[in-house]
Amino acid sequence: MAKLIRKNYLMAPGPTPVPIDLLLEGAKDTIHHRTPQYLDIQNKALENLKYLFQTKNNVYTLAASGTGAMEAAVANLVSPGDTAIAVNGGKFGERWCELCKAYGANLVEIDIEWGKYVRVEQIKKELEKHPETRAVFTTLSETSTGVVHPIKEIAEIVKETNAVLVVDAISGMLAEPLKMDEWNIDVVVSGVQKGFMMPPGVAMIALSEKAMEIVENSNSHRYYFDLRAYKKSFPDSPYTPPVNLVYQLLKSTDMLKEETIENVWERHRILAEATRAATKAMNLELFAERPGNVLTAIKVPQNVDGKGIVKFLRDEWGVTFAGGQSQLKGKIIRIAHLGYMSKFDVIVAVSALEMAFNKFGFEIELGKGVKAAEEVFMKEGV
Repeated sequence: MAKLIRKNYLMAPGPTPVPIDLLLEGAKDTIHHRTPQYLDIQNKALENLKYLFQTKNNVYTLAASGTGAMEAAVANLVSPGDTAIAVNGGKFGERWCELCKAYGANLVEIDIEWGKYVRVEQIKKELEKHPETRAVFTTLSETSTGVVHPIKEIAEIVKETNAVLVVDAISGMLAEPLKMDEWNIDVVVSGVQKGFMMPPGVAMIALSEKAMEIVENSNSHRYYFDLRAYKKSFPDSPYTPPVNLVYQLLKSTDMLKEETIENVWERHRILAEATRAATKAMNLELFAERPGNVLTAIKVPQNVDGKGIVKFLRDEWGVTFAGGQSQLKGKIIRIAHLGYMSKFDVIVAVSALEMAFNKFGFEIELGKGVKAAEEVFMKEGV
């Protein structure tokens, strides 16, 4: 039997594929971070981030993964004993809860069944029950389930209270519409290894004036993540920044700004719609009640080895999807359409699934999913 050349396809929701131009930016000579030449690069990247976050306020960068920005948000906003509300509908909502507990918050947890989205009424109810709430922590796109929460509507409720709304947009930013200032969101955290098309290593956080006032008056213990230090030194960094990653950040944000935020959102919408159409055409079921544009979570049919099919696709065919986490291990397959991906990445993903499911005993008419995806692309004119 002939053996074909193997190519690798990264279709997981982070890290996502990195364009060659961005990789080459990172290969440039490292310069000293306390020089005007470096500060000019960082300042330009930070200005671009304001546009992408849709805010007039500063966006601070941290040498960390996205979880570092999540911890910075909790460490700076929540003092021991403060009441915090957190939406837990997946692995990353769970992370908000763990962070709040670590910093001594009086945690009010809104527990959502994985695959479902939080209702605005649930948050309103808890805010009325706990008027002393300091912060509400939620997620734009719950990466573990593919669910998108109604952030705009949640913000309308929270803005009428003394609490601040904190949104994990680590995977959701750029894939989903998010207008920080217009929607009255107080804190947005993100990371570069998703829609920004970069290698991991830079986290980002932006705060409203309302949130920054809490930061200034918080008595929580913090050091590296103390945002007062970042504000004081802005646009410089209080500690050593990841110099070469910041080169890449400037290149990434320049590319995204040139494309325009509206087109970036639209690009992700089309890829997601094509993937969902293919899923239904293959007689597979979507897992998320309110699926978004970051990834498509597909329920693994009964009697199919969910862990085995993901492992086979990755190790034998070079197509990397993400499986389920925690109680969803082996039960869902997560296909990303995030960042540096095109319609042909979706076609590869769908055709790989068609063949793999057949190999694992679940019969799918070959080409049926691909045809459905192609029809979406043709209809959209892309």
